[in-house]
Amino acid sequence: MCNACRAATINDIPPQSHRMQSAIDFEQLANAIGDAIVISDAGGDITFWNPAATRMFGYTQEEALGKTLNLIIPERLRGRHWEGYHKTMATGQTRYGNDVLRVPAVDKAGKALSIAFTVALLHSPQGELDGIVAVIRDETARFQEERALKKRITELEAQAQQS
Repeated sequence: MCNACRAATINDIPPQSHRMQSAIDFEQLANAIGDAIVISDAGGDITFWNPAATRMFGYTQEEALGKTLNLIIPERLRGRHWEGYHKTMATGQTRYGNDVLRVPAVDKAGKALSIAFTVALLHSPQGELDGIVAVIRDETARFQEERALKKRITELEAQAQQS
């Protein structure tokens, strides 16, 4: 298990939840959940990749582990991504812990995706920042529907102005 996975131990769970913890562990939860869970280390290398990430992005766990997040980041956005990533690792602060970030991504076949995610910073047992976990949802269909609706509204407004 990676350091980031070990960070979520029973000691982090409120006492009233210990009974539930005995029935559900991190691996079981991460493998069952419908959202992709991707954990990367301080350098941006992928250290955890759940089955939902495989379904979403097309890479198997074996293909993703040890690779950088460039695997799913469109080339044109990599510079901006890494600037933010390294700043977060240096400062220990992110604004995306509570706010949902919506960005383009790319799957194994090169198909563009629209994803929404939140992140959490992961610390070593010594308290050092050593990784980031992202919980990711594919919103490609929703994004395309919203785009089509906006286009239709614009068309209708143009027709109304011509009348």
